[in-house]
Amino acid sequence: MIRNDIELLMRGTEEILPLDEFKNKLERSERENKPLIIKAGFDPTAPDIHLGHAVLLRKMRHFQDMGHTVVFLIGDFTGMIGDPSGRSVTRKPLTREQVLENAETYKRQVFKILDKEKTKVVFNSDWCASMTFNDVLGLTAKYNVARMLERDDFDKRYKGGVPITILEFMYPLVQGYDSVVLRADVELGGSDQKFNLLVGRDLQREYGQEPQVIMTVPLMVGLDGVQKMSKSLNNYIGINEPPRDIFGKVMSISDDLMFLYFELATDIPRDEIEKYRQGIREGTIHPRDVKVTLAKDICAQFYDAESAEQAAREFDRVFAHKEIPDDVPEYRIPGEEAAGGAIWIVKLMVLAGTAATNGEARRLIKGGGVTFNGEKISSEDHELALPAEGILKVGKRKFVRITG
Repeated sequence: MIRNDIELLMRGTEEILPLDEFKNKLERSERENKPLIIKAGFDPTAPDIHLGHAVLLRKMRHFQDMGHTVVFLIGDFTGMIGDPSGRSVTRKPLTREQVLENAETYKRQVFKILDKEKTKVVFNSDWCASMTFNDVLGLTAKYNVARMLERDDFDKRYKGGVPITILEFMYPLVQGYDSVVLRADVELGGSDQKFNLLVGRDLQREYGQEPQVIMTVPLMVGLDGVQKMSKSLNNYIGINEPPRDIFGKVMSISDDLMFLYFELATDIPRDEIEKYRQGIREGTIHPRDVKVTLAKDICAQFYDAESAEQAAREFDRVFAHKEIPDDVPEYRIPGEEAAGGAIWIVKLMVLAGTAATNGEARRLIKGGGVTFNGEKISSEDHELALPAEGILKVGKRKFVRITG
């Protein structure tokens, strides 16, 4: 039996177009006990799924729990084109090998949110790769250049004389054609995907189908409180990160930003969230206690309640009582490095995995976030005398026990 909770489905969405069609589809589905086909596409352009992606995945789970058919579409074909949405220059396509490797990682992560038994996973190469040139020409005839140039990013690039390849025009066409093949009733996407989703509606009409309703969700603001969550900006929370890291990152956000996270990343009832907001305004609730509730909820979604509680206890021990975590990883300085009598702190940070590059290590030191045995490292030229034993701390959450 399909029981639609329209309020839950609409929560945290930016736009539902057209809203009346959406409600009609839900009512018909419930009346006929026929599930809707809910489509969302993910181009495997990066291997990690973060909380920003989870906003969309959680909405898919809501549909799933109500009995609808959820199609998780991996855009292995479109991923090789590269989504031009929001791009000011032509994006570099990924290789087939990169796309497939990332796709496998996606599949391992999404079932932290979606019900694996109820999820239909498809690859758009299944139908795109077999299209003939005549098929492609037929698809291009369904849409015109004037409409394509209505896209804000294409329009700016065209007027600015910045090249736009015909390949990039193919991206929204292929994404829209996916909806035709799947006969999607509803397509979900980030707010930056609105144009592409609307192309799907247009193409379904051209192919004689009832057009899909589009549902967009806001782009999750990253930990910096300014830019959208992104791994490249290092302002993200990865859903595969250890519970203590997820918990600590949530606790680092601003008091204002946490209410956006409550809305988009949890199912905590709105009236309960409003009580938190009111309590903070009246001074009867401390913002930190509310943030702990948020952090536990998000941790538990990707792990379990006990892991969330343990992360909370460790956070309190490390940050409130200035103690060191129980399970600090150890790095032993190689013998060939120790032979010199000292090791450059920047090199040590990279070797120990606390910074990805020398440049990142330098930035962290300049920012004042690096200590060894509690002593701040103030110079990026600092050398650590060997042998050395102690705790290297980078930022608020990275600890490594150095030996050797």
